[in-house]
Amino acid sequence: MDSSISGQGVSARTNWPPVSIVMPVRGEEQHLHDATCRLLQQDYPGDIEVIIAVGPSTDHTAEVAAEVAATDPRIRVVSNPSGTTPKALNAAIAASHHPIVARVDGHALLPKDYLRIAVATLDETGADNVGGVMSAEGVTPFQKAVACAMTSKLGVGNARFHTGGKPGPADTVYLGVFRRSALERVGCYDESFLRAQDWEMNYRIRQTGGLVWFQPEMRVSYRPRESIRSLAKQYFYYGRWRRVVARQHRGTINLRYLAPPVTVTAMAVGLVAVSLGFLPGLAVPGGYLVAILAGSLWTGRRLPPRALLWLPVVYVTMHCTWGVGFLTSSRRLDVHTGPGGPQIRQRTAN
Repeated sequence: MDSSISGQGVSARTNWPPVSIVMPVRGEEQHLHDATCRLLQQDYPGDIEVIIAVGPSTDHTAEVAAEVAATDPRIRVVSNPSGTTPKALNAAIAASHHPIVARVDGHALLPKDYLRIAVATLDETGADNVGGVMSAEGVTPFQKAVACAMTSKLGVGNARFHTGGKPGPADTVYLGVFRRSALERVGCYDESFLRAQDWEMNYRIRQTGGLVWFQPEMRVSYRPRESIRSLAKQYFYYGRWRRVVARQHRGTINLRYLAPPVTVTAMAVGLVAVSLGFLPGLAVPGGYLVAILAGSLWTGRRLPPRALLWLPVVYVTMHCTWGVGFLTSSRRLDVHTGPGGPQIRQRTAN
């Protein structure tokens, strides 16, 4: 455990360690200003710095980042020509200084006590990374349906960072507040993982003796995708890259991850059987749809009517695109460049 965040009770703490907040952004013109304002308003007694890694964008993200950096010396901007998330994160981490590193997204709205709770939890548990709940909150009827699905076990299984639950050890968490020593130990993010880089790095942290801790008091507001097409693309790539993780790190797959591809395969076999004249083949896709409709009525019972109508469509989209992505994941994605890009210099707390 880092001496800078151990050895004293949280309630009696007078010396809070400085925190580096790293934020990869691309196409975030709409949200970036509000997100950075929320960071600077953190109810955190220690020093903070914000490093924004800006990728190529078709909007005015770079201009907004430059504007917010000009208003506060705690904000700095670094370039991410590749546009990929893991390279952005590694570039921001390399440019940061402090012993605690918090990953934040450009459209995430942190509660004011987020960093305080995170550092206190690191202190109390000895964890290398702590994170909380991806609290999906919709505005439109479609987004409200997606938010319901993303926070229900029918939609995402028993993933606590989606559905909530008791604090404790976890395979992965949403975003994450890390000890720099843990990032240095594993070489930061593996830049070959264009998706699922959080899960993959948390796996390496755990494999090297570190603890990843779920803290449900750390709730971050998240805006779901705004269309069926964007939701389908999101979950297709979730499935595709989770298969890459499974191939690279044997033994990391479980029934929650296998459920969508098994369901898709079973429904496809059933439909083929029906096309060949074997009508009992309808039992599998028909049974699935009945289960989805019944589950939608139960999980969406508090939704407004228009959102409830969207909910079964959202469930089917999430399940089927994730499953197809998993099943069609090419081994060409397995090219492994090794963890990390830039070397992270060893630093001590101020």
